[in-house]
Amino acid sequence: MNSSQYIHHNEQLVQKLPDYINEYYLDKSTVPLSPATLYQYLNEFHRFLSWVIAVGIVKVSQVKDIPLSSLEHFKKQDMELYKSYLLNRGKQTANNPQGSISHRTVNRSLNALSALFRYLTEETETADGEPYFYRNVMKKISLVSDSETYQTRANNIKDQLMLGDSDMKYVEFIKNDYPKALTNKRTLALYRRDRERDTAINALMLGTGIRVSELTNANLKDLNINKATITVRRKGGKRDSVPIAGWVLTYLADYLKIRKQRYSASKDTPALFLTKGATAPRRISTATVELLVAKYSQAFNHVRVTPHKLRHTLASKLYLETNNEHLVATQLGQSSTNATGLYTHIIDTKQRQALNGLHQQDKSE
Repeated sequence: MNSSQYIHHNEQLVQKLPDYINEYYLDKSTVPLSPATLYQYLNEFHRFLSWVIAVGIVKVSQVKDIPLSSLEHFKKQDMELYKSYLLNRGKQTANNPQGSISHRTVNRSLNALSALFRYLTEETETADGEPYFYRNVMKKISLVSDSETYQTRANNIKDQLMLGDSDMKYVEFIKNDYPKALTNKRTLALYRRDRERDTAINALMLGTGIRVSELTNANLKDLNINKATITVRRKGGKRDSVPIAGWVLTYLADYLKIRKQRYSASKDTPALFLTKGATAPRRISTATVELLVAKYSQAFNHVRVTPHKLRHTLASKLYLETNNEHLVATQLGQSSTNATGLYTHIIDTKQRQALNGLHQQDKSE
């Protein structure tokens, strides 16, 4: 979904939630948190409050009617019970279509609730200048230890990355070789119409590491070919000027040459990447980008990948080149190096060389 779609869904969802969550939504919309992040948070709030009703902690029939006092006096053991509920939803079956969720997903749920309780106990202000209440039960709730190590995660995704020169070969495949396998005339015509756009999109993600939402929300004015940068809105609403790898610029220039004519863009068309609409060009959606990445990657090496794997590719290659976690974090728009440990495990060349060295040493002894 694009930003306008997230906003539409958010405004529908917030109508089902209590007024104090509506206040949270309006406040955080102006920080701003991204519409996508707010969408995730509102869904987590709705899930939590629905559970509160289902287990009888609050005697109301609708989520919207849960009073603020219920959160003020929420017990630690009840929150631990909710945490246990998240952890033990069971495997997915016909009778239980929700299935289980990972520890990381459980932690995202807990982090969303922590943000809500922090807002209610620290950031809100009554007529007396005081927060709505002071007791924050989430300060007593710990996150779940992630049982999956970085090495395990790295091994799981490594085969989906385009290391070495595979990223450039992939982009050239989209530009030149993909149509060789097309036999349907309409499919071929659509490919020819969108070839420069699709090539530029894949190249830009591989050459910057930006998220798919950052790419689809980017406007034409945000791209500076001369300085080789693109300005994007990161998580949390911060604007960030992201360097673009030099090899990507040719593909971007090719797209810009055809953008106006091919997609009927005018000077009043803000979006950088467009798709054809019935009467006017439209901003390309994240779903469309996800589908085209899956399509081209499947044809390239028989492995369907997501835009996020293209981000992992850039981060892994950048770490291999620089051996600098801080530089990788800066490129990805992360405020700390907490999430970059994954890339040190994906790039295990030195580790393997060391192991091979031990093997040679054993032979000589």
